[in-house]
Amino acid sequence: MANVSVAQGSCLCGAVRISAKNMINLVGACHCNMCRKWGGAAFLAVECGSDVSFSGEENIGVYQSSEWAERGFCQKCGSHLFYKLKQNNQHFIPVGLFDNSEGLRFDHQVFIDEKPEYYSFANETHNMTGAELFAQFAPTSDN
Repeated sequence: MANVSVAQGSCLCGAVRISAKNMINLVGACHCNMCRKWGGAAFLAVECGSDVSFSGEENIGVYQSSEWAERGFCQKCGSHLFYKLKQNNQHFIPVGLFDNSEGLRFDHQVFIDEKPEYYSFANETHNMTGAELFAQFAPTSDN
């Protein structure tokens, strides 16, 4: 996994600008029911960690989508801005918001067990079910 130096992007209308210092160059797709309802299809995102800044913050609306995560959107144009894990402030940002897509690679799909049959990506990716994804976050006895 390589990090892009500083990734820059914006919402559709430009009212919100994004700067991510630690964007990982691997694109993932989430097929969970909530992501598909949020965007009408799979959520294609890049992991950007916690070092993300926004200009135009007064235009950002936040929806508490679960106990552990929230979703941000531009209140002017409706663009999806982020999915953020509350515990560690980890941002997953829609890949299409960034100005430059050079060096990005579609690498993984999660909630593959919730993906509807009417679409399929041709890329070979690492695929995980929802249960497999949640198991990665479960406390282990090794700690």
